[in-house]
Amino acid sequence: MTATPHREPLGQTGQPDAYDVAVIGGGIVGAAIARELSGHELSVALVEARDDVGDGTSKANTAILHTGFDAKPGTLESRLVARGYHLLGAYAEATGIPVERTGAILVAWTQEELEALPGLKDKAEANGYKQCAVIDAGEVYEALPHLGDGVLGGLTVPGESIICTWTTNLALATDARLRGTDILLKHVVTGVDVGNDVSTLHTAGGDIRARWVVNAAGLGADHIDRLFGHDRFTVTPRRGELFVFDKLTRPMVNKIVLPVPSSRGKGVLISPTIYGNVMLGPTAEDLTDRTNTATSEDGYDFLLTKGERLMPRLLAEEVTASYAGLRAAIDHSDYLIEVTPEQRYLLVGGIRSTGLTAGIAIAEHVSGLLEESGLALRSRSGLPDPPRMPNIGEAAPRPYQDAERIAADPAYGTIICFCERVTEGEIRDACHAPVPARSLEGLRRRTRAMNGRCQGFFCGAEVAALHGRHTSDDGCPARNRTDDGRSQHKDNR
Repeated sequence: MTATPHREPLGQTGQPDAYDVAVIGGGIVGAAIARELSGHELSVALVEARDDVGDGTSKANTAILHTGFDAKPGTLESRLVARGYHLLGAYAEATGIPVERTGAILVAWTQEELEALPGLKDKAEANGYKQCAVIDAGEVYEALPHLGDGVLGGLTVPGESIICTWTTNLALATDARLRGTDILLKHVVTGVDVGNDVSTLHTAGGDIRARWVVNAAGLGADHIDRLFGHDRFTVTPRRGELFVFDKLTRPMVNKIVLPVPSSRGKGVLISPTIYGNVMLGPTAEDLTDRTNTATSEDGYDFLLTKGERLMPRLLAEEVTASYAGLRAAIDHSDYLIEVTPEQRYLLVGGIRSTGLTAGIAIAEHVSGLLEESGLALRSRSGLPDPPRMPNIGEAAPRPYQDAERIAADPAYGTIICFCERVTEGEIRDACHAPVPARSLEGLRRRTRAMNGRCQGFFCGAEVAALHGRHTSDDGCPARNRTDDGRSQHKDNR
């Protein structure tokens, strides 16, 4: 296997001649699969095209921990979302992934939508979720007094929650790495040779040999599938644009406000975020360019029109940021998870935004399919405890509020990003973590630095300087260096 020095794997000190399993895609689903498989006596590689995990579709998720109440009953998606809801909830508690159990209300604005609510309640019960209740307009306004005029009724979904999608992805990847997974970044897969016993992935970072390959490549999953000789589906990038409102708006929205879903998806919602903001979106625009995450004038106009009806008072407040993400829509109505035993290849395709919730359950399902197809799974003894992740949510104390922590290490009392109250200690730790921040965008997702009202205008230079002080030119942690350039490196495992 060949690899350039600046692309050394995060994980084992030496790469095997052939991995037992190579998982393509470092998003939530790929990281969850790598974590699950590395809990067994297997050598595992997580192969990611970009320079960080979670830098694709997963980073722009609407960040809702779904009960699965509105999934199509009997589908693989409905089963895995329902299972994943409980698995991720427990994993979040164990690792410190921020979660807020806000609940949600599905709001009906038309007679047709109002008449659909009992059917949605029945669907929820068919999916095993029995806590929904149909309420009248007065009860909706009692819970959400700032909604616009014209509400006719609602359906409560008390189990819906908000979660940090960034920390979820990072926790799963960190857990996988600590269990022995090699994380191979900047390894765009360009070709595949399927051998009798071992397949070779040709990548921008060198060849990777593996006995089994799992394709969890998200927007690129159909391209990888075709490299294995299949033509089962096509990914259509669906752009979703969102507005993020200032933290002063949070008291206006203490629950997730859901629309009645349509055939194109769940529609435009209003939701509190784990970081103390309020979010409006997403749009749903099918594109051909799989890299186009730019916001658009049409998207702005659409969200402004929707927001004016849903909650006009919200639009009088400041928008902190707008962004767009791409979802991997496919021409199938369900998750597409299929194994091809003769190629020792497994496809995980068509994982929509529900993949955040379902990720750990998808990993369980994949593990079972691989075992049924001949991969020997023996549980690894002495597994490390799940990593305890830094808290970047507003519902629990942050480092700048922890007097005991600051007394032990004053860097946690030195605020660098004042909008988001991010400290020097947090930035340092993110640069030296098991899966470190190799770029300023990676640092943003790990700490919230530069993610506030000023979007890095005031703190950007100092954040960049700190990042440079703690990393080498290739973005790896700077070894044997402290803030003054001397002393030793601390590996925060």
